[in-house]
Amino acid sequence: MKEFTYQRASDVSGALALLGADAGARFLGGGTNLVDLMKAGVERPSRLVDVRGLPLDRIEPAADGGLRIGATVTNSDLAAHPGVRSRYPALAQAVLAGASGQLRNMATVGGNLLQRTRCGYFTDVTRPCNKRVPGSGCPAVEGEHRNHAILGASAHCVAVHPSDMAVALTAFDAVVSYRTGDGPGELPLADLYLPVDGTPHRETALPQGALITAVTLPPAPVAALSRYRKVRERASYAFAIGSVAAALDVRDGVIREARLAFGAVASRPWRARAAERTLTGAPADGETFAAAADAELAAARPLPHNAYKVTLMRNLVVAVLTGLAEEAAR
Repeated sequence: MKEFTYQRASDVSGALALLGADAGARFLGGGTNLVDLMKAGVERPSRLVDVRGLPLDRIEPAADGGLRIGATVTNSDLAAHPGVRSRYPALAQAVLAGASGQLRNMATVGGNLLQRTRCGYFTDVTRPCNKRVPGSGCPAVEGEHRNHAILGASAHCVAVHPSDMAVALTAFDAVVSYRTGDGPGELPLADLYLPVDGTPHRETALPQGALITAVTLPPAPVAALSRYRKVRERASYAFAIGSVAAALDVRDGVIREARLAFGAVASRPWRARAAERTLTGAPADGETFAAAADAELAAARPLPHNAYKVTLMRNLVVAVLTGLAEEAAR
C-alpha cells in the first residue's frame, strides 16, 4: 500500500480545504470500500481526509415534509430510524440487505453512494479495465460477466453498481446535497451517476472536490407501501445479482401510482420508467405486473452468460408487486 497522510476534518470548510490542498487526497467515511481498494492497489491516495467527525450525522424532517439524511449517518442508524422504517420501508430493507452488521455500523450514507463497482477486472490491477485505466479495454465483455449489466451497458464497460441503498433512494426521487469551495449544490440522485458510454472512469456528475453533505427524501405517501427484495448467490450478506425496490398506491384494485427501480442490472441504479407507465392506471394483477416487467426489460441487451438475469428480473418484479398488491388489499 502506498504511504499516505491521514487528517481529521473538524468542519466542512476545513475538509474541503484539506482536499483542495492535495490533488491526490480523498475523503474517508467508513472506509468499507476505499480501504479495500487501497489494499488492492486500485486507489492510491496521498492523503485521507477523515470526515466522520463532521456534524452531518443526523436524520431530520425536511422543510417540505420529507426527510433529510446527513452524509455521515451510518447505514445501521439509517435502517433503524423510525421515520425511515414507517414512511420509506423499502429503504430500511435495502440497507439491511446490503452488508453485515459490522459493516453497516461503519459504512456511511455518502460513502455508500460513492462506492465503486465490485467487478473482478476492476479490482485486479494486473488486468485491463476502462474504469481504472481509460482506454485499456473491458475484458468482461468477452470474459467473466455472469453478474454484469443487462441494461445501459456499452462496449466500454459492463459492470454494475453495487449499492442496495441507492436503488431504494432512486425509486423515491432522492436529492443529493453537496458542498464545494464555491458553495453548495444539489443533484437528483437519478442524475448523480453518469452513463458508461466512452468515459466509464467518470462515474458521477459531482464537481471535482465535492463533498456530499446530505441526501433528502421528498414526501412520498406511496412509499409507505414499499418493499425491497434482493436476489444473491448465498443467503448470508453478498452483493445482488438482481434487486427491486417497489412501491404501489392501489385503490379499488387499480394502481394509482407506482415506483420501481432495479439494482445489479446496470452501471447505476435503474429507474424503471417504462414499467411505471405500464402500471399506472392498470389493474393490480399478475397480468399487469408481467406486462410492466416486459416493458422495462425490452431494452435489455444481455451478454452470452448473463441472459438469465432477464428472466430473474421479470420474475422478481412480478413477485414483489404481487406481494405489495396483496398487502394493499388487506
